[in-house]
Amino acid sequence: MSLDEEDIIDGIGEVFFQEPSDYYPPPKPATFESKTLQTGETLRLRLVGHSPLWGHHLWNGAQVVTDYLYDHALDLVQGRNILELGAGAGLPSIAAAIWGAKQVLVTDYPDEDLVENMRMNIDAAKDILPQSANKIVAKGHVWGASADPLLSCLRPGCCGFDTLILADLLFNHSQHAALVSTIQSTLVRSPHARALVFFTPYTPWKLDKDMAFFDLARKAGFRVTKVLQKVMDKVMFKDDRGDELLRRTVFGYELRWQNLDL
Repeated sequence: MSLDEEDIIDGIGEVFFQEPSDYYPPPKPATFESKTLQTGETLRLRLVGHSPLWGHHLWNGAQVVTDYLYDHALDLVQGRNILELGAGAGLPSIAAAIWGAKQVLVTDYPDEDLVENMRMNIDAAKDILPQSANKIVAKGHVWGASADPLLSCLRPGCCGFDTLILADLLFNHSQHAALVSTIQSTLVRSPHARALVFFTPYTPWKLDKDMAFFDLARKAGFRVTKVLQKVMDKVMFKDDRGDELLRRTVFGYELRWQNLDL
């Protein structure tokens, strides 16, 4: 085959197999939601236009755990090192930084858009955040991976985080073991340390699979305590099927170390 013939065939291939410019839908634009905190500040949170990791929603669990942090700020926030996993917009983390946390690390899957979106929300709140260098930072993290990059963000002398926040993550059933592993490697071994796990059973027929997370947590050495149950005014996804009351309910649990050699 001559070079000219190859060029002709290549040209035909481009005509028949190249997608037209409008073949793929344009990326969805970012959206914004506002949350007024109990202390009066209003946060305008940017949400990515779309994410296969569901970072484009402001989840009920994140809003309820934020309120819970305020109600228990003395024990959970003030002077504490805080880590949020699967943070999305980062609402609880930003609120905790405002309410007196020592240091806050807000994390989600290391997708460029997700991590940059968290940083944008932190920057948007800079006028109401305490003026402390690196008090709150955003970072990508894969659950179950080495915790060293997370622990390295702490100040010298700190060996773990006092409060962990997990809001609406339990529907990721295949990731339960990875989540428990990350909690084990990041939660400081102290009587005051707690991991807050708040969730809604968005697929109520899989509630037993959601709850299986806590069985893994117990096996990993944690005491599990239910601390809250709140029914929201409406469901997040109105076209979903299943028990509507369950789909409107946020359940809150607290994990603490069961046995400590102090």
